[in-house]
Amino acid sequence: MDALLILGGLLLILVGLVMLVLRGFATGLLWGWACLLPPFMLLFIVCHWRRAKQALACCALGMIPLVVGFAVMAGQDPQRLEAIIGLQWLQPQQAAPGELNIQLHGQLNGEPFAPQEGDLVDGVLSLREGQDFFARRELSIRGLPVAADGLRLDVLPDDPGQLPEIELSWLLPDQDLPEARQVKGGYTLHLDLRPQEPNRLVGEFHLVLPAQFQTTLSGKVELFRNGLRYEQGSVDRMIDSPDTLSYVITDYLQRRFATRDVQLLPLPLHSVTTSSLALDVAARINGHEQRLPVRLSKQPQLGWRVEDDRFPAVPAAAEAKPATTAAPAAANSQPEAGQPARADFSLARLLAEPQRYVNQSMRLFSEKGTSVQGQFAGIDEQGHLVLRQRLNGSGEARFSMAPADVVHAELVDQ
Repeated sequence: MDALLILGGLLLILVGLVMLVLRGFATGLLWGWACLLPPFMLLFIVCHWRRAKQALACCALGMIPLVVGFAVMAGQDPQRLEAIIGLQWLQPQQAAPGELNIQLHGQLNGEPFAPQEGDLVDGVLSLREGQDFFARRELSIRGLPVAADGLRLDVLPDDPGQLPEIELSWLLPDQDLPEARQVKGGYTLHLDLRPQEPNRLVGEFHLVLPAQFQTTLSGKVELFRNGLRYEQGSVDRMIDSPDTLSYVITDYLQRRFATRDVQLLPLPLHSVTTSSLALDVAARINGHEQRLPVRLSKQPQLGWRVEDDRFPAVPAAAEAKPATTAAPAAANSQPEAGQPARADFSLARLLAEPQRYVNQSMRLFSEKGTSVQGQFAGIDEQGHLVLRQRLNGSGEARFSMAPADVVHAELVDQ
């Protein structure tokens, strides 16, 4: 409504100015040219008031909806009004802070492919071109073994076994739904991606599909590792994603229970479509699983937050306590003969007696909410915990995590 009022007012003012110029030419050629210049236009109004008053009345009528429109905009969206008055719309558009630097060259389905968005979440790599609900062109690779230290993978056309599945989709101008093709083998793929703070993967990407798919891509990629977005080094709580909600709830639980040992279990939602949510969340807090109701709301300036959240920051003593007490306890306690490896298992015991759990299946949780599962292979020369995971027909993948990045470890059934 505010935009319509402003446009309507500007249109009336423009009509009045055109009328004034026409009245000037009707009076004389020099007066007509003079009306095109603001100082001489005022002189024409003073000298020929009768001819100019109708045009001025039209301009005055245009000022009414113009002022009302700006007043409505000032009440609803002051930042937008400030941008208009400050003539920011005349400045060249700059790239958004969270925009990815993707430098890929090639084609998808025989057409040039220049993706602007990309992520690698839950083992699925996606590259998308186009900002609409359906991407104009999209490439997805499923079943990638991502580790805490990144991803390195090489696939050749003759490799046997179960390989990552590639899906192509494209939307033609005269179609409402995209077309899709799946490729399960016979392609060449090279990925060498390394983590980059705060939540990105950066590296090389090379892909060559069989000739009938007319798809080749090569270059550098930058991908998001999760649904979090950052602004000036802090998580942007305005983003509507399950990962944003997980971050907000984890931060809330850490402050509520005054501990950093909080492992939030997956939330019971896949998308965020409303500004208010009531969830029944489950989390491991200090090693004990708990369920509790949480109500979240999205505020215009603050973003997502837990309602009735008045808990202070986690005290420094609470953060240091697990690190100072867990290690001595693990060092002084010795397992009894014949005691199962699962009894009293903890991260501290794993670091104290790594040889006891070699070849045991376990899951490690990082402080960023990600997890890695595999068979424990020991501690390497750098002091990192090493898990190995056998790939179907593609060899073996090894994952390493620094003990400082691990917040929880658990044994799992084989």
